[in-house]
Amino acid sequence: MGRPVVSDPAVGRPVVSDPARLRRTLGAAGLARVVARFAERLEHGRDLYAPLILREPTDTERRAVAALLGRRDRGGSGTLSVDPRVLESVLARAGICDDLREAVPTLTGAVPVRADVRAREEDARAELHAVLAGCRHAGEPWFDAWVSALRADGTLTKAVRQGGTLIRRARAVLDLLPAATLPVSVLAEQATGDTKALSGTPLARLVMRALAARESTPVPSSARERRELWESAGVIVDDLASQVLVLGIRATGSPLAEWLTSAADHATPFRITLHQLVAMPLRATSPEVYVCENPAVLRAAVGTTTAPLICTEGVPSLACARLLESFAGRVRWRGDFDWTGLRTTAAAITRYGAVPWRMDALTYEEALGRGESEPLKGAAVPSPWEPELTRCMTASGRAVMEERLLTELISDLR
Repeated sequence: MGRPVVSDPAVGRPVVSDPARLRRTLGAAGLARVVARFAERLEHGRDLYAPLILREPTDTERRAVAALLGRRDRGGSGTLSVDPRVLESVLARAGICDDLREAVPTLTGAVPVRADVRAREEDARAELHAVLAGCRHAGEPWFDAWVSALRADGTLTKAVRQGGTLIRRARAVLDLLPAATLPVSVLAEQATGDTKALSGTPLARLVMRALAARESTPVPSSARERRELWESAGVIVDDLASQVLVLGIRATGSPLAEWLTSAADHATPFRITLHQLVAMPLRATSPEVYVCENPAVLRAAVGTTTAPLICTEGVPSLACARLLESFAGRVRWRGDFDWTGLRTTAAAITRYGAVPWRMDALTYEEALGRGESEPLKGAAVPSPWEPELTRCMTASGRAVMEERLLTELISDLR
C-alpha cells in the first residue's frame, strides 16, 4: 500500500510525503516545544529558519532532539540549539517532508498568520463601516452614538470576526424604523427573512441598544420596558398589552366608541387596547383633547371635569398614537419636566400639531421653587417651542414631575 502524499498545489510536487511518519517523528512529547516555537514564528511572520534556542531544556527534550538530528546528547547545558534547515534536510532525506513550513501545520493544524488575519479583519471592518454609513439614520446623533458604543465595547470587532451578518441585519431592521404599527414578526421577516429573528436574539438585543440610544433611555431590562421601546419605534409586540388610559372621551363609529361615550357619561376612566382600536375603529367627537403623562393627574380629574383627557403613562404607546389619530381637533400636550417629557412633547408637536400645555420655562421655575426635586437623567433635549425651557432645566439640573402641578392642571381641565 502506497504512502499518503500531501502536495503543494502551486508546484504540483509532494511537500508532506508521509503525514503519519511526520507525526511519529516530530509529534513526540520531547519535541512539542520545538514545534510550538516554529508555529509561533509562522504566526508572527518571523524567520522560520533562524537558529532555534530552547532555554532550560529537559532531559527528554535533549534526548529527542539528539535522536532526531543524529547527534550525541551532551547533556547538562542550559540551552538547546536546533537548526531548522538541518531539521528540514533530515525530514527530506527520510522521505517524510520536503518543506518545514508545511510540516508544522500538519502537526499543529492551520497556523493563521497574524498580519494576514489583521489585514482581513481591517477589510471586513471597513466593509461593515460602509454598511452602517449607508443606513438611513447615519448622521443622526443617536445613531452615531450607537455605532461609537459598538466600537468601544468590542461588539463591532466580534461581529467582524463572526462574518458581519449581525451588523448587516441590524442595519436592515433600523432602515425600516420608525414604522407605523408594524408587528415585530413582520419587521423581522422583512429585514431578515426570519419571523423569529427579533425574539430574544442577539439581533434583538443589538436593535434594543440602538432604540435606547434613539430615545436617550437605558437599555431595557424587563419585558414591559422592551415592549415600550419597540412601540416608541412603531413596532407592535403585543396589541393587547399596548394600552392607553382615558377619561371623558366621546366618539362614534363602533362598539368601542359607544363604550367610551358611556364611560365618559359616568366619569369613569377607561383602558383601551391597540387590538380594540384596530378591530373597532372610531372617530373622536371632542373638539379638543388634553394629554398628560402621569395617572395621578387623570385620577384627580375624575368627577371634577368633563374635559377629555388621555394619559400616556410615560412614553406614549402605539395604542395612544392610534387613538390620537382619530381626533380631528386640537391636542394640548404635556409631560413631566424631564428630558423624556420634552422629547415626547416635541414629537407630539411634529406628529399631531399639538399645543404645549404648561410646558414653559415660567411654569417650570415656579414649580421648581416649591420643593426638592430629583436630578435630571440622561442627555439634554431641546424644547423647540420654547428654547428657554431647556436652558432653565440644564442650569438647575432638576426634574419636576406633573404631580406638583395638580392644582393648575385640574383648574385648566375645568
